[in-house]
Amino acid sequence: MNALLLGLMNERNKPAGADVKVEVLVADEHPVIRLGLKTLLNESDDMSCGGEAADGHQTLESIRQREWGLVVLDLCMPGRSGLELIKLIKVERPRLPILIFSAHREELYAVRAIRTGASGYLTKRADGNLLLSAMRRVASGRLFVSQKVTELLATHPVQDTESLPHTRLTDREYSIFSRIVSGAKLTDIADELSLSIKTVSTHKSHILDKMTLGGQVELVHYAIEHKLLDATRG
Repeated sequence: MNALLLGLMNERNKPAGADVKVEVLVADEHPVIRLGLKTLLNESDDMSCGGEAADGHQTLESIRQREWGLVVLDLCMPGRSGLELIKLIKVERPRLPILIFSAHREELYAVRAIRTGASGYLTKRADGNLLLSAMRRVASGRLFVSQKVTELLATHPVQDTESLPHTRLTDREYSIFSRIVSGAKLTDIADELSLSIKTVSTHKSHILDKMTLGGQVELVHYAIEHKLLDATRG
């Protein structure tokens, strides 16, 4: 583990000068994850779970209703993808810190999430101490990234005309691409993202055009070659 993460894990439970608990919005589609995060937060001295959201619509509604100190956001949210939610949250609350807490490997989404406006990215393999440290860091206005994410950011310049085809996809297209190559049916993708099957099919066509690939089999081969298959999806 790199020195940054070790340092974060050794931070004291209550940062100096913290007089008021940070109110955290926990946005995750899984009730068990929300319960775990709520318990972890409410047992800390300086943070508390002020609300929960199970889908993208609830997340945005909660953002609009009150002020928050931090949003802990999953990337797989029904109704809106996590990447889209980051953009929408930043439109509503430009200064609101967002920590992505995701089952997706860092290689798949971390760079996109940070560049879209998130202040940190942590996978769900992390333990509770590291998660609390990441939340405190992001809530204080700082960036939380692991050594791996730092390297990914350094090797993926913002403007790169020679970039790989999948980096040219929009956030919505990339979200659909990741689901297609993981074996999801177009009807299931449409239901999960609250889109029509026609819209998903149109996105698929645009993905194939942008990546100059001939069909789903080639998409899967591309994902395997570039280590983009998401093992968290069934």
